[in-house]
Amino acid sequence: MDVNRRGFLQMVAGAAAVTALSPDKVVAGGGGSSGARPNILWISCEDTSPDLGCYGDRYAITPNLDRLAAHGVRYTNAFTHAGVCAPARSGIITGMYPTTIGTHQMRCLGVPPPHVKCFTEYLRAAGYYCTNNVKTDYQFAAPVTAWDENSRRAHRRNRSSGQPFFSVINLGVTHESQIRSNMEGVRAPLASLGPDERHDPAKAALPPYYPDTLPVREDWAQYYDTMTLMDSQAGEILEQLEEDGLADDTIVWFWGDHGRGLPRAKRWIYDSGIHVPLIISVPEKYRRLTMPDNPEAVQPGSVNADLVSFIDFAPTMLSLAGVKVPEYMQGRAFLGGQRAASREYVFGIRDRMDGTYDMIRAVRDKRFKYIRNYMPHITYAQYIDYMEMMPTMQEMRRLHAEGELTGPQTLYFRETKPVEELYDTQTDPHEVNNLADDPQYKDVLERMRAVHEEWMRRTGDVGLIPEPEFDDMKRPGGTWEITAPPAFSIAAGTKDAVTMTCATPGASIAYTTEEGKRPSWKLYTDPVKLGRGEVIRAQACRLGFNDSDEVQFRLGDKATGPVEPANNVLHWRERIDQSDLLERLRAIKALDRQGENAIPGYLDALDDSYASVRYWAVVGVHQAAGDAEMLEHAKTAVVKLLDDPSASVRIAAAEALCDWGLDGRALPVLVEALAHESDTVRLFAANAFGRIGAKARPALPQLKAAMEDKYREVRNVTKYTLLRLE
Repeated sequence: MDVNRRGFLQMVAGAAAVTALSPDKVVAGGGGSSGARPNILWISCEDTSPDLGCYGDRYAITPNLDRLAAHGVRYTNAFTHAGVCAPARSGIITGMYPTTIGTHQMRCLGVPPPHVKCFTEYLRAAGYYCTNNVKTDYQFAAPVTAWDENSRRAHRRNRSSGQPFFSVINLGVTHESQIRSNMEGVRAPLASLGPDERHDPAKAALPPYYPDTLPVREDWAQYYDTMTLMDSQAGEILEQLEEDGLADDTIVWFWGDHGRGLPRAKRWIYDSGIHVPLIISVPEKYRRLTMPDNPEAVQPGSVNADLVSFIDFAPTMLSLAGVKVPEYMQGRAFLGGQRAASREYVFGIRDRMDGTYDMIRAVRDKRFKYIRNYMPHITYAQYIDYMEMMPTMQEMRRLHAEGELTGPQTLYFRETKPVEELYDTQTDPHEVNNLADDPQYKDVLERMRAVHEEWMRRTGDVGLIPEPEFDDMKRPGGTWEITAPPAFSIAAGTKDAVTMTCATPGASIAYTTEEGKRPSWKLYTDPVKLGRGEVIRAQACRLGFNDSDEVQFRLGDKATGPVEPANNVLHWRERIDQSDLLERLRAIKALDRQGENAIPGYLDALDDSYASVRYWAVVGVHQAAGDAEMLEHAKTAVVKLLDDPSASVRIAAAEALCDWGLDGRALPVLVEALAHESDTVRLFAANAFGRIGAKARPALPQLKAAMEDKYREVRNVTKYTLLRLE
């Protein structure tokens, strides 16, 4: 799908968006031999690589999941598109790349295009009872229309008799926070493990990029201990399914949301961060539904080596349920009646992680991994507050400071990154031998590079737009838009069927006729019959907007006309796609591979009409200017940008000039930015202070004041700057 041609220039009316969810969007082949639609259960867990016995890991103790694999299909090439939870889950729930819908920065507040919905709305409209227990983390608030139940008490048992269900149960015991052996209370959940379920640190097989010390081995062993406990919890869920007599009617998925919660795994798009376990167990009566052309492929004990991406989960769910997959979804169904051709490639992204900025993209086929570092001047080893609590990370930093790391252990602490990385994952599964400069792999490098660049273009990747610029695009002036309230009318030809519409493009409507503060909200798809004296309560919601006020209607009330949206500004996606901004950004970043030869191009771009292009021009000339004559030319050109209208450009210029010895002129610009009203401008400034080192010392009072900043990430980044300065 070309983002500029299919879907993103559609500004559908809210009423039309509601109609699009109507149950008539069900396709043939939505049931098994009996015609009944399958139940679907997801067991998801956090921070988990394919470190299970069924994947051949002899250190693992995971008998329940091994049994599930023996009764199902084990996928060996399943990958998340992001190495951290929120961007990963944003893609799962929408079937869209976060870099397309603007949810790529960790814990941002996205405003997806109006036609993008949580895929569960389509399931609910088709009659499924959808429950989530309990993690969302979608980079936008989960709308009330997404789930029938979304809480720690959510359970399929509350559905109507005979109603098919889609249920998600998320297991958090494998989360990164549970590995930290030096944090009070962390070991408590593991107390239930018996001696034969615990892992001996001495027997751990560490990756070559870790130092072989006791703290690292203890973290590795505790990670596997959490896996065993998670396996026990998964076993209880499967046992309950059996006890309820639903095992023969339910397709079960088990998956991890990204790689293990250890350094150079979670948050990264090496395989240690994006290769995940995926096991799918299909009851016999649904095997032909699941793989119409080859039901034998999902029989017990099968192994599937097809490439699967998390982006594919949403369309696959709809395909299994017999619901038409919307054309805008970028994933492809790999099961069910709408199964698409197998993938040749999967793609990965890394952007801001907590408070620290980076931008990395990856493309992988079944053998090779290509990585493009768009911020090669930034070290891998940036401080991320949450990650720094891990004993393994602390051990790596200690040994690096003492000069005790060797071989692949030193890679993480290089001051800069290569522009490109290429790995043969068959011969180098830990991705430590970069082949990008090896002439023997020139053809592979060029092929993978071209695939990556085409993917960025085709999907409309917005990652090159600096976050402060993008924030103002998606919420001009920082103002949150409010969804218009539903309007009511009586359906033509009836006296008691109430229709509801919403003027906000892309809005969905939730309603109830129940009384009380905690009713069961239903998804509006068709006119609702209303009894005499009965009251409909309704509210409208739209991803990335504030919900409308709740409104009411009863028979005899006057029909209400649609309330026009307060803001008719074009959506950011449409504005970007009608411009040449992304093309210009890709063009300037193509200069990265040219070294000093790129300087004339960077200097020309300092006058570009787009602030985002000027930003990357400053960054480029900052890194490429080497000889004295060129450096003086660069200083003269960049100093003018201290007065640029864009805060992002001013910060980049000030950072460069501090490095070039003009900190007396540049430092006040960073100080001013550190007090800006925008959270991400202040975060940009905080990161710049962290990179200029001792030259930040005159700003110590302002940096200390930033420790009281309202934005946690500004405080976290500033903390490590102060530690290094003091």
